[in-house]
Amino acid sequence: MTKTLTAAAVLLVALALPSLGDAQTARGSSADAPIAYSGDSFEADKGTVTLRGRAELIQGENRFRADQISGLNQAGESEIEATGNVFFVTPKETIRGDRATYTTANDTIVVTGDVILTQGENVATGSRLTYNTRTESARLEGGSNGRVQGVFYPNSAGN
Repeated sequence: MTKTLTAAAVLLVALALPSLGDAQTARGSSADAPIAYSGDSFEADKGTVTLRGRAELIQGENRFRADQISGLNQAGESEIEATGNVFFVTPKETIRGDRATYTTANDTIVVTGDVILTQGENVATGSRLTYNTRTESARLEGGSNGRVQGVFYPNSAGN
């Protein structure tokens, strides 16, 4: 049991998390920070690692959590699939949605459902967000009424 748990933990780290480290490198943090994971249950089967129930991955200041998180390895590319109450939190922003796919090959997370992007006091909502963790660029697409909505507060330091 301990060997299986250790092998599965190493697999999860090796297959699914290089982008979390890359995102920290862009912010000046160490990509070598340890990766912590937790969940109510843990399963490893044929290259797929799944955390269920309060699933969470943490590396440095970045946190990825959902009701379920699965790490996949397909043809050399790694993905993390998250479903239910998805949150991706960095020191600068919080992204919330119903479902997310994090592709490590291009450092991109795509969040769908009722998406909320918060940066400080600024808030934007839509139905699909594509966010690059390395460049911190975001593209938000329309919500239930077909439009993106938000509230932005001017930066008083620049005035």
